[in-house]
Amino acid sequence: MSTIPVSPPAGPGASAPVSAPAPLPAGDRRSTGTLALGAGLLGSAAALALVVRRDVIRPPFQGLDDRWLTWMGGPHGGIPSAVASVLNWFGGPLGSVVPLALLLFLLVRRRWVSAGFLFAAYMAGNMLVVQSLKHLVDRPRPADPLVRVDHGSFPSGHAAGAALLVVIIGALLVPAARRRAWWTGGTVFTLAMMWSRTWLHAHWLSDTAAGAAAGAGTGLLAWWLCAPALTREAERLRLRRPGPRH
Repeated sequence: MSTIPVSPPAGPGASAPVSAPAPLPAGDRRSTGTLALGAGLLGSAAALALVVRRDVIRPPFQGLDDRWLTWMGGPHGGIPSAVASVLNWFGGPLGSVVPLALLLFLLVRRRWVSAGFLFAAYMAGNMLVVQSLKHLVDRPRPADPLVRVDHGSFPSGHAAGAALLVVIIGALLVPAARRRAWWTGGTVFTLAMMWSRTWLHAHWLSDTAAGAAAGAGTGLLAWWLCAPALTREAERLRLRRPGPRH
């Protein structure tokens, strides 16, 4: 079964046919639903950033953040601690192994457009969006984090990276007929990453929500922008495949 995307669905919960129909004009390959969802998620993260920036010590939802952190008070051991440690490793510098391996796979397969989409979306989400928001807000982290952290608690880079990677893999490797299941599993994975960051006292709950929104939003907008080029690449690769032998 082909793993080359045809076009982005109307949203992370939608599904699309596996096979491409007759070629359409490039403008018809873009989904306004994907654009709206991506812009809405990224806009939500930006709006939260502006709210937190007005008072980084006591934003309006600090009471909820404090209450959630109290629930994450521990004891920090056993299976939850092990899971949180693995997710911390996955979202850190060593976690870049996954996108790098995917990039090499795409280059070996000569999927140049897909490789370019992966590189641009990953860099834009992690370096441009997340780091810009971190420097704009510069929110203090919770006291006594259980792992090594850098400056700026808002937004969570781990949550952003998880959501962004879910969108990228869904766009490039998951057949359209199976994307509904992929979005469901990806949402669970992103929520687990959000939980782990608060369990480790590395972030406030609102930091992780903003990070997930920023990562998913960036990925969806990049997918929408690149949809025509990805569709043309998919069609070229489909035509190059040898037909079934009789």
